[in-house]
Amino acid sequence: MSLINPGFGLVIWMTIALLIVLFILKKFAWKPIMEALKEREDSIDSSLRAAERAHEEMKNLKLDNEELLKEAKDERDGILREARKIKEDIIDEAKGQANEEANNIVESAKERIKFEKNAAIVEIKNLIAEQAITIAEKVLREELKDKSKQKDYVNTLLKEVNLN
Repeated sequence: MSLINPGFGLVIWMTIALLIVLFILKKFAWKPIMEALKEREDSIDSSLRAAERAHEEMKNLKLDNEELLKEAKDERDGILREARKIKEDIIDEAKGQANEEANNIVESAKERIKFEKNAAIVEIKNLIAEQAITIAEKVLREELKDKSKQKDYVNTLLKEVNLN
C-alpha cells in the first residue's frame, strides 16, 4: 500500500530527482535535442519546398510536353497533307501521261488503218486493172481474129488519134 499512498518524504525526493534530471537534460541534452528537432524541421521544410518545386516543374514539363505533342501532331498532319497532295499530283500526272499515250496510240492506229486502207484500195485497183486488161485482151483476140476487122479497127484508132 505504500506505493499507492506514497509518503511525504518520497514525494519530495522524487521531485528533487525530477528537477535534477530536468536540469541535466536542460544543460546537456535539451539544446542538442532542440537543434536536432530544428534541423529535422528545416529538412522537412526544405524537402516540402523541393517537392513543391518539383511539382511545379512537372506541371511545366507536362505543359511543354503537351505543347510539343501538339506541334508534333500539327507537323504530322502537315506532312500527311503534303504527301496526299503529292500523291494526287502524281496520279493526275500519270493519268495525263496515260491519256496522252492512249491518244498517240489511237492516232497511230488510225494512221496505220488509213495507210492499210489505201494500200488495199491500190491493190484492188491493180487487180481490177489486171482483170480488165485480161478480159479486154480476150475480147480483142476474139474480135480481131479476122484480118480485115483488125485493119478496120486500126484505121479507126488512127483517125481518133489524129483528131485529138
